[in-house]
Amino acid sequence: MNMQHQTIFSEIERQKDEMVKALMELVRVPAIAPENNGEGEMKKAEKLMQILKQVDFDKIERFDAEDVRVPSGKRPNIIAYCYGENKTEKLWIITHLDIVPPGEESLWTITKPYEPTVKEGRIYGRGAEDNAHSMIASIFAVKTLKNLGIKPKRTVALAFVADEEQGSEYGIQHLLKQKIFEKDDLIIVPDGGNENGSFIEIAEKSILWFRIRTIGKQTHASRPHQGLNAHRIGMEYLLTLDKMLHEKYSYKDPYFDPPESTFEPTKKDKNVDAVNIVPGEDTTYVDCRILPRYDIEGMLGNINFLAREFEKKTGATIKIETMQKAVAPKPTDANARIVTMLKDAIKKVREIEPKIGGIGGGTCAAYFRKKDIPAVVWSTIDETAHQPNEYTKIDNLVNDTKVYAYLATS
Repeated sequence: MNMQHQTIFSEIERQKDEMVKALMELVRVPAIAPENNGEGEMKKAEKLMQILKQVDFDKIERFDAEDVRVPSGKRPNIIAYCYGENKTEKLWIITHLDIVPPGEESLWTITKPYEPTVKEGRIYGRGAEDNAHSMIASIFAVKTLKNLGIKPKRTVALAFVADEEQGSEYGIQHLLKQKIFEKDDLIIVPDGGNENGSFIEIAEKSILWFRIRTIGKQTHASRPHQGLNAHRIGMEYLLTLDKMLHEKYSYKDPYFDPPESTFEPTKKDKNVDAVNIVPGEDTTYVDCRILPRYDIEGMLGNINFLAREFEKKTGATIKIETMQKAVAPKPTDANARIVTMLKDAIKKVREIEPKIGGIGGGTCAAYFRKKDIPAVVWSTIDETAHQPNEYTKIDNLVNDTKVYAYLATS
């Protein structure tokens, strides 16, 4: 490690408390999509702008997307530039403003979701890991260079986008339409990783989210023969479907983590208000992460075929409604420049040997790969996103900042 990098790393360590404070400020502001009864990301974007203004960025742009479902009418997308010696070569670090809802708040035993706290070297709160950790790491990598008067070798562009948790229509997809990205840009999406920062994701599974609406006939629970219990039929269909999917699509690919396709019943809508009512309608949801070898349309055909069979057998109506469908793009080339640069940075900064592979989660990187722009997903996390007591480790926050600073100056 040369003297310049040692100086940079010391400055990052010096700012540790300031980084923790900034991250906690972001966690205090919810940014939930309207699909989950939230107001969007505007309030968090306003807080982020306060943090960005404390850094002498060369340029800050906004590319907000219109969305009448949120109070502001807009979904914010912010880009902050730090120009490099080579102004045209860009290193992009792309993080997202939005978060998922807290879930069952009684399960949050360390702190309340939006009341961040530090305990045993961890910062707890909803969004601490996903994605405030990497937002703050990217900002302070630039802030460190500015503090030291060091110009990066290439322009560092930080993008903070909306709507990642619900499909990115108002976020990275909106930004890509602005044609601000180039084929030779260096793209990092820090929205996945492992506990020691050794894993670089270059491939993702396909995603399928669907809703199962079972329609029967409501009646009094003491006279079930007069109705058609949509709840029971829906459960029977879902259990049969779950078994079919796991058996028919059981191939395991060790390149991915986890290696198999996953089919998880998740959300369930409220049906009736009283215990003594047989529900006439019941709605459940399924989240599928599918290995690229499988055809999503063929899978949907099998899902619908089974629904028709249940309709014939029970007399109920079963509607399959697709909520999100994303076919996995071609993986990033393992020898792409951003992959080799990141591997080198991890070796030099962390003194560990990185590995590459695929994941089940969907990230903004997929949209770049569809445009034939190489992109990697990387960060150092314990994978507590979407869970109660979500947290990020302060040491990981500091070390990821060092990796970004190294990439900017090497």
